[in-house]
Parts: sequence; structure tokens; C-alpha cells
Amino acid sequence: MITRITGKLVALGETAAQIEAGPFHYEVLIPEFVRRQLHAKLDEEVSLQTIEFLEGNPQQGRMVPRMIGFLSQAEREFFDLICSVDGVGVKKALRAMVRPVREVATAIEDQDPKQLSTLPGIGPAMADRIIAKLRRKMAKFALIVAADLPSEPQARDIASEAYEALIALGHSPANARQKLETVMDGKTTYKSVEDLLTEIYKRERA
Repeated sequence: MITRITGKLVALGETAAQIEAGPFHYEVLIPEFVRRQLHAKLDEEVSLQTIEFLEGNPQQGRMVPRMIGFLSQAEREFFDLICSVDGVGVKKALRAMVRPVREVATAIEDQDPKQLSTLPGIGPAMADRIIAKLRRKMAKFALIVAADLPSEPQARDIASEAYEALIALGHSPANARQKLETVMDGKTTYKSVEDLLTEIYKRERA
């Protein structure tokens, strides 16, 4: 299974990127939010986290291998979760993901079906289903700031645990996210939840 592909971005269409890796050219399907990020990287080397799936009718034996690409492990993880909801699947998720992961995750966490229903192919019933299954798994994704939050799993887990701690202390989801974003500038590495919370309250007292 191919989990990452690195090469030159030689072409970018509405739904797929063409990656030149050695003697091979690969077609990698991409959601709209990834396409926008890749737009400025044409003819540059890019590295995409990938998911493989088989497209076609298994009963007719016409199965074609496909790859979907993302710029970070967090984006890939989030897409996998969306696909796990009954009735979504890969094709619907690809079409629906026109907004950044952080915005979609925030809508799920805030239990906002109206906002989710603005995504292509996601109606009110599907939005409710997504919220019911995923709302408790969205903290680390709702905290993603593309340019700032480190993509390493440990950093995301610390941010997620700190977020849960702030909620337990009585802060609203929006307020908890705001507090974390003020200290997660991408320049400082926090080794524990305690370090992160200490920095938040230290800045508030300053």
C-alpha cells in the first residue's frame, strides 16, 4: 500500500493532481481544499500523504486502483473518519470536502448541521449522522491551523488533551480553541499538557 508519494507536481486539474516520481507519472485524486493549497506549487516538488482504494464494480471485475492525496497526516486522518460514517464513502467525501479540515471539524464539534449542510452532497440527515458519530473525535482537528499547528501526532495529541482540560474547567469550545491558538505559534514545542496550560495562563496574567 502506498501511504506517501513525493515528486514534481506537473499538472493540476479540478479533481486530480499529476505527480512525476522518477520514471512514473501518478494520478492522485484530491479534494477541493487540497487543490487550493497545491495551486501555488505547480512544477515544484510536493509530498502527499495518500489513501488507496479500489473503484468500480467488483461483481463485474472492473476494479481500478486509485489514490487520494493530502498535504498532512491530520488531513488524511480526518478524511478517513468522514468516510467511516454510514452513507458517506470515498466519492461523497471527495466531493464534499471543499472547506479546510479545521472549519468542517469545528462545525461537527459545535453540532452545527446547518453549516455542514452547505458542503456539496451533505444534506441535513447526513449532517446529523456525521455529528452523531464524530463530534467527540474532532478536538484535535478543530485546532488545526494550517501554517501554525505542528503536524506531528504527539503535538496534536497534547493540543487535544489541553483542549479537553479547558472544556472540563468550564470554558466553551470556542473559547478553549481561542486560548490554545494564542500560544500555539509553531515556534514553541510543548512537551506536556501541563506546559501548554501553564503558558496559556501565564500569558493571560501578563
